[in-house]
Amino acid sequence: MRGTLIAVVVVVFLGFIASRISTNDYSITPGGAEPVAPLITINGQPGTTKQGTIFLTDVYLTPLTWLTYLPAWFSSSTDIISQNDLVEPGVSISELDAQGYLQMAQAKRQAEYAALTRLGYTVGVRPNGAIVQQVQENSPAWNKLLVADIVTGVNGTPTNSSCAVVAATHDLNAGTTVTLQVRKATISNNGTITNGSPENVAIKLGVPPKNMGSSPCPNISGTAKGFIGVAFGDSNAYAYPFSIQISTPNIGGPSAGLAMTLSIINQLSHGTLLHHHVLAATGTMETNGVVGDVGGVAQKTIAVANAGATSFLVPKVEAKNAHSTAPSNLAVVPIASLNQALNYLLRHGGSFTLANGSVESRASATSGS
Repeated sequence: MRGTLIAVVVVVFLGFIASRISTNDYSITPGGAEPVAPLITINGQPGTTKQGTIFLTDVYLTPLTWLTYLPAWFSSSTDIISQNDLVEPGVSISELDAQGYLQMAQAKRQAEYAALTRLGYTVGVRPNGAIVQQVQENSPAWNKLLVADIVTGVNGTPTNSSCAVVAATHDLNAGTTVTLQVRKATISNNGTITNGSPENVAIKLGVPPKNMGSSPCPNISGTAKGFIGVAFGDSNAYAYPFSIQISTPNIGGPSAGLAMTLSIINQLSHGTLLHHHVLAATGTMETNGVVGDVGGVAQKTIAVANAGATSFLVPKVEAKNAHSTAPSNLAVVPIASLNQALNYLLRHGGSFTLANGSVESRASATSGS
């Protein structure tokens, strides 16, 4: 009896230890699916699902311990991904949430631009700085710049793009202290990003890593002499012909871009695009209408099927993953562009209204690109 008790205590103790030791892996499991329309407000009017529904969908990304790894391994609806596949080399996994919220913020702007310009509206675009996409751990910028900060100047000289920042720092030697003008980002608990007024941030340049390549920026050649440790992207301000707000609390990543784009077009067309269909969509949306691939499509397929969708628009390169978990009553529709998505909906009875008041329907649809 005593021996049995000791064995139980040992098993419980080992289980406790195993539950605390990370494997540096994550599980991807089916998340939720929710209608996009109520999240979008145009000129103060939220969308409805009365004339059809389009779902956005996500996945749950969960860190695995030695205790939870084995059940995840045997689950048919779960994929396991290494921490190293989630962030770039040298970037802390602690930046993952902030990167996801930044990707969602950028996906909203790209969806708005793609939807409005496809309908023929004029959208003003103005570059307004270089946005921080990631910061290498223990680099000169570590703990000084954060994801979603926007650099608007270097040593007092305005910089309205990522290449402008590269040009202003490229020939500065390691050991030089630069003063960046930065609109610091604040990310709320639900993922909303706000940037403040510019403030000075001093950074002492480090020695470039041996594997650091040349800049992709035009007219800038060779390896930089100093090293900041930041990946920048371009930040743009958009001027719309009317107000658009998209509320996505606690949702990160860029994969809702296509769903948001279609929902905006549907709302501006008074619900006629969806034509009473219940469908879901996943895929990034570029401002030029290109649909990009995303992760976790097999798990997202399960989520949208459970939500009652009858069609699922997915990036063409990931159709096989969607088919692997799709039930027989869910049509998987591979697409590579916004036009292809629109033409699919037009062929199924939908239509949409252009900025000039004319209507595109199946009779006027083209093959798309």
